[in-house]
Amino acid sequence: MRVQHRHIIYVQGYDPRGLAQYYRMFRTELRKFGRLYQLNASISRPQVAPDGETASWTIETRASDWQTRTRYDFLRWEDLIQRDLAAPIWGTVFHAIWIYWRLVFSGTFARFWKANWRFATFITYPHFLLLIEAVCSFGIAFAFAIGLEALGIPDLFSVVAAAALFLAILGTVLKSTENATYLLYLLSDTIWTWEFSHRQRPEWDERIDRFAQYLVDVARAGEADEIVVVGHSSGSFLGAEIVARALKRDQNLGRHGPRVVLLTIGGNFPIVGFHAASQDFRDHLRLLAVEPSIDWIDCQSRKDVMNFFPFDPIAGHGIDVGAARRNPTIVPVRFREIIKPGHYKLFRWQFFRVHFQFVMANELPHAYDFFMIVCGPVPLSERMAWPEAALAFATGDAIERERAWETLETAVPRHMDATNLGELEPTACRRG
Repeated sequence: MRVQHRHIIYVQGYDPRGLAQYYRMFRTELRKFGRLYQLNASISRPQVAPDGETASWTIETRASDWQTRTRYDFLRWEDLIQRDLAAPIWGTVFHAIWIYWRLVFSGTFARFWKANWRFATFITYPHFLLLIEAVCSFGIAFAFAIGLEALGIPDLFSVVAAAALFLAILGTVLKSTENATYLLYLLSDTIWTWEFSHRQRPEWDERIDRFAQYLVDVARAGEADEIVVVGHSSGSFLGAEIVARALKRDQNLGRHGPRVVLLTIGGNFPIVGFHAASQDFRDHLRLLAVEPSIDWIDCQSRKDVMNFFPFDPIAGHGIDVGAARRNPTIVPVRFREIIKPGHYKLFRWQFFRVHFQFVMANELPHAYDFFMIVCGPVPLSERMAWPEAALAFATGDAIERERAWETLETAVPRHMDATNLGELEPTACRRG
């Protein structure tokens, strides 16, 4: 029952920062985790695979009565993402605008709005901001053209000069404010999501296939007690793709070795699944929904505007598998319960910071704790099914911990049925 060796396969989202910055954040948060629970947690240096597509490190976590060793694999996409961000600005702007209006006129945007109006508003934000910047730049260019006309400059020259000034001002503003607005990054994300949904990014599909084979190899090696594929943000649908494709390569993936668990956190499945062209992706969701050898846990937060809450990744895509359904277990997470009130107020409106809280250390003990999921001895499925016992084991004295283990080892699996996620926060609220 106690996990002594866990293998984490972490699938990042569309984040150009990549390995170096993620590892620094992980190491810093691991120290906070150790202080919170008074544990000894050490971490090795990352080792990059020869092909450069994965990096791995090891975490050793010790308490008075348990010890867990975790191998942490970081699947890398930053080379592909940075290539997107290096594209010419105007190509990115016009391509993203074209895609946005295709979403609107095809009715896909309306489906986004119906599923989660806050996410729909968030993906509209860069276009709204671009419009404001364009109007301001146009106003300056228009005033410049009027000034040239007043000086007796020919109209044709005035128009050309004003147009050039407009492009120069808007381009400069876009570049100089990017670190504050993330506008070009979000537009690139829109383009990538659209093209990935329509299978126009073969280099991504090829890498996903290689990662799927890697998962198969790890499971067959059987060295871990538990394998957890973690997909954060856009990594949620990438992680689901990896697990589904691994199942197609090996139908006994979760049967002949360690338990395989898919953990999706801060997910945004509809940005791929709502496209008519994404039938293959929806078929993969259907496969995961009924697969008995795979546990799928989907964690969502109302406060995170970059994930869909509340959203059922299966029923929300119109997938009906009847009584055969067993995945996912949907777990609402309240960030105000894992962060101290004073600190929570400081960043509650910083959307990217809130989004990353899923993979950062808690400030208060809680059943949802990313680093306890990664480093603790309780298997993930049991942790989510019996959060009270998992929390008691982490925070209680020796007697309480022993009682918690007895509960976990003798518990009958919980099956909960719910349609309103908001009423059931923060415990697990659906298992098929």
